[in-house]
Parts: sequence; structure tokens; C-alpha cells
Amino acid sequence: MSAARFESKVLSRDDCVAAVAAGRFARPLVFTNGVFDILHRGHATYLDQAAQLGATLVVAVNTDESVRRLGKGAERPLNRMEDRAALLAALGFVTVVTSFHEDTPEALIGQLKPDLIVKGGDYDMEKLPETALVRTWGGRAVAIPFEFERSTTALVKKIQAS
Repeated sequence: MSAARFESKVLSRDDCVAAVAAGRFARPLVFTNGVFDILHRGHATYLDQAAQLGATLVVAVNTDESVRRLGKGAERPLNRMEDRAALLAALGFVTVVTSFHEDTPEALIGQLKPDLIVKGGDYDMEKLPETALVRTWGGRAVAIPFEFERSTTALVKKIQAS
């Protein structure tokens, strides 16, 4: 039996940067990032809306080490990076999934030079250094309002309380 087709959408950081530089992905290129520990409806809605803003959606996932540095709790991430990336890649509207090990995706954004960076509605885009960076090459930064109030952290707390 062959590997799942979506697995080919998960690229190492170097391979993703090389593919973008080689023009393998259509523009405008939309970039977003996150932990995506337990994929839920809020994630799916947000990612679909982000994908509609361009021709290519690149999703960068925090490595397990960077998740631990975020202070989301000793048990996080619940799912390994490889599993989180695979589930994201299985979504039809996600073009490619990669990862980053730093605390922010700023360096990766600088390598990929997306046309648009997207974050959830809880971010003030004007305060993010990534916004200033993407604007240096004429890109834009957009916050997508939450349509469904969902949170992996809240879900973990609910499970622990039961």
C-alpha cells in the first residue's frame, strides 16, 4: 500500500523554501503559522478563510520544542509535530505544510517572502515584527476574526476537569 497522498504536502523547511524560490507554488502566496495541537472547527474555518486570500496556502507548524517554550502547559504538545503537520496537510485547501523551531516564524517568513501573512483575530497585526517584515517587499498582513470560539487549551482543561 502506498503512503497517503497528502504526506507529499509536508516539506522540510529547506525544501519548502527551495520550492517557493523555484516558483513551484502559485502566487499570491499566503502564509500562516501555529501549533494546531488538536485540530478543531475553529482551525479549519480559519485556514479555509486564509486559503481564499491567495493561490497558495503555506502553514508553518511550531516544532515540539518551540511549543514547550510557549508555556501552554507541561503536557503540550499533545500531538507530535509530524502528526500535526500530517493532519493539516490532509486538508484540501492547505497547499504545503512546513515547520519552524524559533519562537516566532519571522526568519521563515523572511526566507519565503509571502505576499500575505495571516493570523487569528486575537492578534494586533500592527504590533507584530512579521508585519513590518512582509511590508518591506510589498506584502500585506491580515487578521482573520474568529468565527468559532474554539481553543485547544480550553479543550485540554475540559478533559482534565472530567
